[in-house]
Amino acid sequence: MEQTVVKKKKSKISKNIWNFLFLAVLFGLTIWLIFKDQDITQIFDLILKISPIFLLICFVLVIVYVCSESVIIKYLLGTVNIKVPLFNCIRYSFVGFFYCCITPSASGGQPMQIFYMKRQNIDIPTATIILMVVTIEYKFVLVALGLGLVIFGQGLLATLDGEVVFFLYVGIALNVFCVAFMSILVFMPGTAKFGITKGYALLKKLHIMKEKNNREERLDASMEKYKHASKYLKANKLAVFNTTLITFAQRFFLFFITYIVYIAMGNSEYDAITITLLQSIVSISVDMLPLPGGMGISERLYLLIFTPIFGTSAAAVASMMVSRGFSYYVLVIVSAVISVITHITVPAPDVSTDAESEKISGTISE
Repeated sequence: MEQTVVKKKKSKISKNIWNFLFLAVLFGLTIWLIFKDQDITQIFDLILKISPIFLLICFVLVIVYVCSESVIIKYLLGTVNIKVPLFNCIRYSFVGFFYCCITPSASGGQPMQIFYMKRQNIDIPTATIILMVVTIEYKFVLVALGLGLVIFGQGLLATLDGEVVFFLYVGIALNVFCVAFMSILVFMPGTAKFGITKGYALLKKLHIMKEKNNREERLDASMEKYKHASKYLKANKLAVFNTTLITFAQRFFLFFITYIVYIAMGNSEYDAITITLLQSIVSISVDMLPLPGGMGISERLYLLIFTPIFGTSAAAVASMMVSRGFSYYVLVIVSAVISVITHITVPAPDVSTDAESEKISGTISE
């Protein structure tokens, strides 16, 4: 058992190293593409003219954004009579955001949150269900915003570059598929289990997938979690409704940063709703793409959308450095620091508990 745990830890460390290397290369490429045709001196002059008060507001909005998820986690845990200090929930949120930011398709956040929740005596099945509900609400909000833009915002979309509209529709389609798939898993667990089991059997028969690492057993365990999630959602409809409203507010805290930067640079032609909705388009477009934090494509879409808004490419790049800097890069740094502190200060479980956490985390990741 100990040897197995050690191997899994080494594999996890190796995976994290590759994630960081990939992130570093992607970051370097993104920086090069942004600045290769720009006057860097002009860009930094524009940034330096921004009042520190506006920068402080941006920082506060980022922190409120993360802490909003902490409120949701605490609220949902309370519905199953688990009393957790808000401080602990804040740590779970920062850990989750850090690993979401550095892993493709934000796949690493939830397993690490569960890992630390388990360390603080929150059982894995409950932690999994609560975080699953948080994920469903997060995706639902993006789908609602995206469909709202398509139905009611055609005038706004008509002003955008064709590439932006293409990625927006791709993002909406991927999120709709994700929400629909998760809804089937949650509200029709029997049907979902039958379909997935038969599909997996067919893939094995066609030699497209092989049975390894007890994949079939882990698939059954995952299906069981969705069944419990279904029961939870049906029993706590009001809590789910309330936390979905909080999730809407949470998303707008982050999107609103761009408007703060907009007015901080002396602009006033567009209102807060328009700028906030335009920023939401970037987030919806890149949310499901297999890039850490949507790095690269987020910056490109931002510049395509906001260069006409800010008037010049230099002003757009300067605004992006501040807006994206706070909404992603500052968030990564702060989350990384808190994740390290959490790892040091939260007591490590014994070997058997650690192995169980690794097993469950692996199931969720798949």
